[in-house]
Amino acid sequence: MNGLLILESGQKFRGKLLMSMPAVGEVVFNTGMTGYQETFTDPSYAGQIITMTYPLIGNYGLFHEIEQADRPYAKGFVLSEICNAPSNWQNEGSLSTFIMMHHIPCIYDVDTRAVTRAIRSRGVMKGVIVPEFMEEADIADLMKTELDKDLIAQVSTRKVKTYGNGKYHVAVMNYGAKDNILRELVKKDCRLTVFPCYTKAEAVLAVKPDGIFLSNGPGNPEDVPEMYGEVQKLIGKKPIFGICMGLQLLGLALGGKARKLAFGHRGSNHPVKDVRTGRVYITSQNHGYIIDESTLPKNVIITHRNLHDNTLEGFAYPEKNLFCVQYHPEASPGPSDNLYLFEQFVKMMEGK
Repeated sequence: MNGLLILESGQKFRGKLLMSMPAVGEVVFNTGMTGYQETFTDPSYAGQIITMTYPLIGNYGLFHEIEQADRPYAKGFVLSEICNAPSNWQNEGSLSTFIMMHHIPCIYDVDTRAVTRAIRSRGVMKGVIVPEFMEEADIADLMKTELDKDLIAQVSTRKVKTYGNGKYHVAVMNYGAKDNILRELVKKDCRLTVFPCYTKAEAVLAVKPDGIFLSNGPGNPEDVPEMYGEVQKLIGKKPIFGICMGLQLLGLALGGKARKLAFGHRGSNHPVKDVRTGRVYITSQNHGYIIDESTLPKNVIITHRNLHDNTLEGFAYPEKNLFCVQYHPEASPGPSDNLYLFEQFVKMMEGK
């Protein structure tokens, strides 16, 4: 079936649909050459239509063990070419089957380079995926749909969960945590108590954790003042480590301000410099907002910086026993050179 991707700017891109249902969301692009399955199941993409810039998607099939959540939370996928004859000794099925099984609208045979150029020139914007035969009035009504702002609540766990039986007890605030993050913490001899996003600070501290982890998650951090208000109550009580949304909520809890990037950082090939050592890491990223470092307290130490646009990628506050990064060390594009951050967290809990 023929279909259209229509941006809020009015630009239209033709392609073919896997299914006839429409989609509306914020259209973003991801520059990763691999990792499509991890991207599609990353809860941080909730509410978004993902454009993959790499031309061939699905060529190594599916391997369910590497999925980052129980299902995709994205609103739709925009692809250039879908491979329906994948080759991989671990392959457990085709990408097309996976997308249709989860009923996620997908348009393919699209000029994704043109879509990416449109987003780079105008910034991320609302868009719709629709069948070509849909009436203009119906498309206009769909485009008027308000984008969700309660995205974290949609992807967070509904009840307290536990993982592992290690030496260090970590309280995890789940704002949309990727499974790989939980796995890495368990590997580092941690046992986890995972809390829903709206949990009060008092309930978190009541389990007497050795440390607190603030996870990744979707959306604008300034939309959830009730969450960073609780984070504020946790600061200084226990060692804290944050990733992505975790950094943003820490920044806001410390009195900082967030701002939206024109088209975000999304991919597995972003260079980040540890300004303390001078070492550059190739990192996995997925965020549309950053914290303006000029608004943070003077005692905060900037630890990491994005070499594409010089934006903040990590900070520490030794007096408060916390640190955080904007990128995803657990995604391991290095493949293991960023895992030292989890070891750093363990050392903080040991008091070293």
